Amino acid sequence: MKEETGQQWTRETVLAMSRRFCIDLCPRILYSSGELVQLLIQSNICRYTEFRAVDNVCMQQNGNIVSIPCSRSDIFNTKSLTIVEKRLLMKFMNACNDYGEDKCNEDTLAFRGRTFAEYLQAQRVTEKIASCVMQAIAMCGPNTSFEEGMLRTQRFLRSLGRYGNTPFLYPMYGCGEFPQSFCRQCAVYGGIYCLQRSVDDCAVDANSKEVLISSAGTTFRAKHVVSAPRYLPASRDCVMRPHLSRGLFLSSTPLGNEVLNKGGGGVNILRLMEGVREAIFIQLSHFSGACPKGLYLFHVTTPAVSDDPAEDLRPFTMQLFQNSTPEIVFSSYFTLTTQSQPDKVGADDAVFYTDAPSFEMDFYDAIANARDIFGRLYTDVEFLPRAPDVEEIVVDGEDPSALNEHSLPEDLRAQLQDMQQATEQMDIQD
Repeated sequence: MKEETGQQWTRETVLAMSRRFCIDLCPRILYSSGELVQLLIQSNICRYTEFRAVDNVCMQQNGNIVSIPCSRSDIFNTKSLTIVEKRLLMKFMNACNDYGEDKCNEDTLAFRGRTFAEYLQAQRVTEKIASCVMQAIAMCGPNTSFEEGMLRTQRFLRSLGRYGNTPFLYPMYGCGEFPQSFCRQCAVYGGIYCLQRSVDDCAVDANSKEVLISSAGTTFRAKHVVSAPRYLPASRDCVMRPHLSRGLFLSSTPLGNEVLNKGGGGVNILRLMEGVREAIFIQLSHFSGACPKGLYLFHVTTPAVSDDPAEDLRPFTMQLFQNSTPEIVFSSYFTLTTQSQPDKVGADDAVFYTDAPSFEMDFYDAIANARDIFGRLYTDVEFLPRAPDVEEIVVDGEDPSALNEHSLPEDLRAQLQDMQQATEQMDIQD
């Protein structure tokens, strides 16, 4: 398959560029004002990460994939909505922004326990606006509760205008950069990594209550162990069950028309619906750092309903490729599994199991799980406090009150440099 630049994409050429791919097993898109972005900024770990603003938030309309207007200016400039529809959409967005400030307002009381779709019907918005809100703004299904739909809509609206026209960010080179960033921070503060080692045995000392971890003939002692269940021997007898069905596609052409992919394409996201089932589609170009120029990486994810990921994803791939047939170079289907948490190895307060990745756009569930475990480990310690910058660190023996030359005003810095040059000249003459 040939790309416009003349590159012939074959199995061999793709494999030859294998080091230029960054493929996430469980990809995520971040809200610009979401909890993970706030944590990265608060902890100063953001200095290790780079992001790209998502280019288009999409929806399906008459069998075609179209970009929705996100910002206020986009709404008023779009030609896909009538003036009346623009006003209705702005009125709805303002109402959602104000939701929650008055716990006793009419909507809060009237729609408690009902669905978000029922709320949209009561607002008398057009079918086009209702589809836009359900598919692209709230990104919810027909059974989503009113409260959950409003929460998702607020997340969308409160992330608008922060870093781009859309409310979403994508991490450059994929979500695998996050564990690397946290590991770098951990290493600065004395974290030790034992690579290519597996856990052979894990038990709790009855006397000291310490966890004894055996690996490759060495026994380590720890007060606490935090792990995914599958890494510990106690989980080996637990039944694995399908959790998420994943589809991965490499294409030499993007999905959608030229308007949707101007400038060579970027990062596009789309929520797909099939009855009560849903899926998340993410398109990545070389601008994301996830694939070489000339190729596009498609991620499709849905909750597993069987052990056949291709069959689980069939309704959604048919939607994606029915009117736009990209030149697929490579495709793969696989299942992410999960398991019930095994019995504790001896002490409830010594071993903590993390949850499997959930079907969500951002990392809200993962952060809640991390906060919960951290809170049980350290009851009076701040979760991810800010790490100082290099110039703020005072080494033992240094005078913390000493002036940093780079923090001086320009005129004083110039005087200091003149004095140093004069002193050096005197030394030379002597």
